[in-house]
Amino acid sequence: METDRPAWAKINLTLHVTGRRADGYHLLDSLVVFVGVGDRLRARPADDLTLRITGPQAAGLSAGDDNLVLRAARGFGPAPGAALVLDKHLPVASGIGGGSADAAATLQALAALWGRPLPDPAAVLALGADVPVCLAGRPTRMQGVGEVLTPLPHPLPPAHVVLVNPGVAVATPAVFARLTRRDGAPMPDPLPRLADLEALTDFLAAMRNDLEPAAIDLAPPVALARAALAAQPGCRLARMSGSGATCFGLFATQDAAQAAARAIGAAHPGWWVAAAPVLGADADQTSRSTT
Repeated sequence: METDRPAWAKINLTLHVTGRRADGYHLLDSLVVFVGVGDRLRARPADDLTLRITGPQAAGLSAGDDNLVLRAARGFGPAPGAALVLDKHLPVASGIGGGSADAAATLQALAALWGRPLPDPAAVLALGADVPVCLAGRPTRMQGVGEVLTPLPHPLPPAHVVLVNPGVAVATPAVFARLTRRDGAPMPDPLPRLADLEALTDFLAAMRNDLEPAAIDLAPPVALARAALAAQPGCRLARMSGSGATCFGLFATQDAAQAAARAIGAAHPGWWVAAAPVLGADADQTSRSTT
């Protein structure tokens, strides 16, 4: 028996930093979606717990004990072994939840393989602030330090994104350390119904990613990636995701997104570029992107 789970890229359409706890963790308010490009995690029975990493983004990613995949597997406690293979397509330390999505896929795959319940929510959150929302895998409002998840009451309109990473890794702690304000206003409560792409774009334009200025200060190529997206025909909004360095552009159609991805890829052959649909709550979880 082998189990196979996708680890879709996570996009922070918004990311408001609204406070800081006494323990140093930041409070967030973020609209999170997932898109049809990502890694893949396969698991099969084995005597021991092992991890092998393949794929175009495998280089430089350690398969040692500190890898989030193995940490997630150990979260089940004493358990049978498993041979895990991570097919890595998302760039590392890029603000699109690659490691967290890999951890979530590991939890899902091993729960199915071993016939066990998922670890408790506190153990999942201890793996990383994005792991709970990646485990949910649907459009979600994420608050607190990542533990307060509210599924959107209404589906988002169909949309496509182009993801661009300019080939730089940005360390999340360094971005948070560079913030000049940590008390930004949250998103409205409740969130408005965003019935079409124009409404979604207008709403997002009035919101923020509070980490973007700090990330650009640390890694100026982030601004170049965002500008390259904004210059493409049909781009409704260009913004950085998470703590960077990946930026996303929002498009109405698959054709427009793919054309933009081709243009940016041709102009910047050293960048990582992918076009993908935004996955809804009932999205076909077997679909893949064009990269």
